[in-house]
This record gives sequence, C-alpha cells and structure tokens, in this order.
Amino acid sequence: MEFIQEYLSLIMFAAVFAFLLAGYPVAFTIGGVSLFFGLIGFGVDFFNLLPLRIWGTIMKNFTLLAVPLFIYMGVMLEKSGLAEELLETMALVFSRVRGGLAVSVITVGALMGASTGIVGATVVTMGLLSVPTMLKRNYSRSLTTGTVAASGTLGQIIPPSIVLVLLGDIINVPVGDLFIGAIIPGFILVFLYILYILIIAQIKPEWAPPIPDKELAAITTKELYRRVFKALIPPLGLMIAVLGSIFAGIASPTEAASVGAVGATLLTILQKKFNYKILNEVMKTTTQLTCMVFIILVGATTLGLVFRGLNGDALVRQLIASLPFGKWGILLIVMSIIFIAGFFLDFIEITFIHVPVLAPIMIAMGVNPLWLAVLIAVNLQTSFLTPPFGFSLFYLKGVCPPEVQTMDIYKGIIPFVIIQLIGLAIICLIPESVTWLPKVLLGE
Repeated sequence: MEFIQEYLSLIMFAAVFAFLLAGYPVAFTIGGVSLFFGLIGFGVDFFNLLPLRIWGTIMKNFTLLAVPLFIYMGVMLEKSGLAEELLETMALVFSRVRGGLAVSVITVGALMGASTGIVGATVVTMGLLSVPTMLKRNYSRSLTTGTVAASGTLGQIIPPSIVLVLLGDIINVPVGDLFIGAIIPGFILVFLYILYILIIAQIKPEWAPPIPDKELAAITTKELYRRVFKALIPPLGLMIAVLGSIFAGIASPTEAASVGAVGATLLTILQKKFNYKILNEVMKTTTQLTCMVFIILVGATTLGLVFRGLNGDALVRQLIASLPFGKWGILLIVMSIIFIAGFFLDFIEITFIHVPVLAPIMIAMGVNPLWLAVLIAVNLQTSFLTPPFGFSLFYLKGVCPPEVQTMDIYKGIIPFVIIQLIGLAIICLIPESVTWLPKVLLGE
C-alpha cells in the first residue's frame, strides 16, 4: 500500500505540471489536483485535516503579513515618480562613461529593487522611462532591452524582497537573516551587470554611443550635486528605515514592512503625486496581487500536505540521495531542476511547488539553510528572463515602442541570463558571500 501511495504522489506531481503547461490557472490547478489525489489517498477524512493545516501554516503566520505590506510599498513607490527623477539624475552622473546610460539604468534598477521588491512594477516603470531614451541615444535594441529587463529583476534578490519572505517561511530561516545574507549577492549581480556593460561598450562602441559634450556642458557641477542629493535621499531614506530597523533589531520584517508602506505613502505625498485616485489604484493592485499569492499558497499547502501524506517526499529523498554524486553534485541537480522549471513556471509556483520538496533534502545533507535559500532566490531570479514564459519579457514588450521586436528582447537577455548563472556559481563556490554579513551583524 505504501509503495502505491508513493508513486501516486509522483503521478499527482506530474499531473500538476502537465495542467500548468496546458495553461490552466495556477491556484486552481494546484488545489484541485491536490484535492482529487487527497480524496483518493485518504478518503473523506482528508477534508477534516486540510482546514487545520491551512489555518496553522497560513492564517496564523505573522511573517506572511509582510507580503501585502511590501506589495503596497512597491506599488505606491511606482506611482510616486521617484524612478523618473532617479533615472535622469543617474544618467547625468554616469554621462562621461561610455555605456553610462545603461549603467545608470542598472543603478536605478537596483535602488528601485531595494525600495519596492516588485519585479513587474520596476520593469514596467524602467521600460517606460528608459527604453525610449536609450533608443533615442542610438543604443543597440538588444542591449537596451536586456539592460532594462535585467535591472528590473534585481528586486528579486536585493532586500526587501517578497521571494525572500516566502522562502524564509518555507525553508524556516528568519527573514531578517535572509535580508542581510542577500545583500552581498545582490551587489555581486549589480557589479557583474555593470562590468558587462562597460566591456561591451568598449568592444562594440556603436552599441552604446556617448552623450554629446554640448549636453554635458549644459549642467554645472553644483547643479549636478544638488540633483543627486535630491534624487537619492528619498529612496535611500526609505531603505534605511525598512532594512535598518530590521538589522538593528528594532522591528521584525513584518513590522518593518509596515514602516515601508507608511514611508512610501509619505514620499508620494512629498512628491505631490498623492490623491484619491492613486490611493484607490494602489489598494486595488495590492489586493489583487496579495490574493493571487495567497490563493496559490493555499493550493501549495494542500499539495504539500497530500504529497507528504503519500510519502512522496520520502521517495524523492531516496531517489536523490541514491545518486552517486555527493552533496555538491546533488546541489547542482537541485539548482538545475529549479533553473529548468523557470523556463515554464513563475517564481511563485516554483517556490511553493518545488522548494518544499527539494530544500529539505539538501538541508538533511548538511547544507546551510540560509545559504541555500539565497542560492534558490538568485536561481529564481533567472525565471523572469528565460523564454518562453519569462514575465519580465512580457512586461517589457508591453511598454516598448513598436519598433522593438520580441527577438530583440530575447537576444538582449541572453548575456544577462549567463551573467546570473555566473553570479550563482560565485555565490555557490563562496558560501561566505551569504553567511559572512549575518555573522558580523547578528553574531551568528
């Protein structure tokens, strides 16, 4: 009977994947298939256990309250107009560097990622603001689209990040530790992106023309300093308020998320962009995104309950543990599974479906949970860029001028996907890039 249950769990997992690839809604696919197999495996008693599981893992989980608060903060900042001012200012700062406009896009993407944590909002905002400007400056279409798409995904790893909140809850790692541990990996990716742009601008100068000297002479050094100060203070202040309160031990991630939500609202008021219409749009978008995340979480909780009840996790653990590759070889397999899944599934689906199955196996083999969570987060970041279902590609295509073709976007993101894999390899080979800062700040 146990043997039949184990393979029943694998059939269920395959059925979920098949229905998702067929285009059925994620939440109802996961929940519906899980309910069907739960009824087969456990009978009607399964429906007595399920509500208790959902109540215990979701409804009473204080950490997950940070999700709607961070979503609100990100959407409100998108409406504040800070990104536009930041981009214009950073473009002037890097104007004397060949490829400086692209470097400024990466820099602003990192700052927006640290302020919002929402990839879609950052990609759309950066696409609307920077793509027309870069094309007007005769930047290569592929370099333009690749830079914008990649800069928008930095919010996935640079804290505060929603995926880090979700991973912390699933892998059972304090979210504050994850936020601290993800800082250096985030900087590594930003550095690699900028390095690539600077190198390609030298190799292919026609891809990234410099800004004419006449335009550079139009602004004084004093005016430049004033604009930099004015543009940087609001987002940096919000980052310090949110992350600083967590790192200093003053607030939990959930409490810091509420600080960020209030801070984003105040910044929008100071930018004179706040009104009832904006508030209404922000609240609607926040509600929609939050409901999407949590209904998927309910389905994923159901899937996890059935999968474990049918001993599917034990079967997968035995299969992976029996592979003759050792810890590092199995880690490579796990990361490859997540990377390949990113071609077809959204990061939320991978987080709720694959991570609860694969992460415990690696932790049982002695892998540091904090390091593993950050590795998975960086890996999941590539899912936004990998065709055919990379969401950043869809977001960007929707706001690009008509002359930008889908193939331009696909060509542009290939180097950045490779860079992300290089960054993942660096973090994998140097675990201290994740664990060192938490040890220093938290004494762990």
